[in-house]
Amino acid sequence: MKLLKLVALGAVAAVLTACSGADVVSRNAPLETPRIDAAAQAEVLRDYSLHSIRFAVPADMTVSEANSYYPIADIVWRGDPLGNRPEQIAAIFETSIRSAGEGLTGSRPVTVDVQLARFHSLTERTRFSVGGVHSIKFDLTIRDAETGQILEQTRRINADLPALGGTAAVAADFQGQGQKERITTHLTSLIFQELTGTTRDSLVVASDI
Repeated sequence: MKLLKLVALGAVAAVLTACSGADVVSRNAPLETPRIDAAAQAEVLRDYSLHSIRFAVPADMTVSEANSYYPIADIVWRGDPLGNRPEQIAAIFETSIRSAGEGLTGSRPVTVDVQLARFHSLTERTRFSVGGVHSIKFDLTIRDAETGQILEQTRRINADLPALGGTAAVAADFQGQGQKERITTHLTSLIFQELTGTTRDSLVVASDI
């Protein structure tokens, strides 16, 4: 009798363990951004040349123009004059991707799909006082430009960049290295790395001093 109880308890524990493991995986998995594991990603043969770019900003993303230290919004951007912020950010990404594409000499033309997830830069108040972080995240998908076949499943890219503040920010502006220039250079380097698995040392942005 005791043996049967032990076997039954063991079976229950095994089922609970399996359910727990499956729950963790499904809870942490993104709903709309399927990804492949690191091992499979590393095996991708990246022999690309840039053919086209598709950039999207979800319609439900919020934009803030509040000059507070940390506005609650998906998009906060002050590196361009007041205007259509999603369009301004799209231009930054397109410039960065095209610049990264200049270094691609592979035989397979690809379309780079980017969907913005967050672009939270600094307000005037934050930039000219404490500084902080340009919080930038996006989903990247690589497709064959001719067939539309997905070559690399969608993956979330963390493109955060330390943001200058105070006198360092003012000095950078005078040197032609304002927020827009630094972010564009950073994204160019990062996207080149994502498309090739290598880095372009000349494009790496140094950490803030």
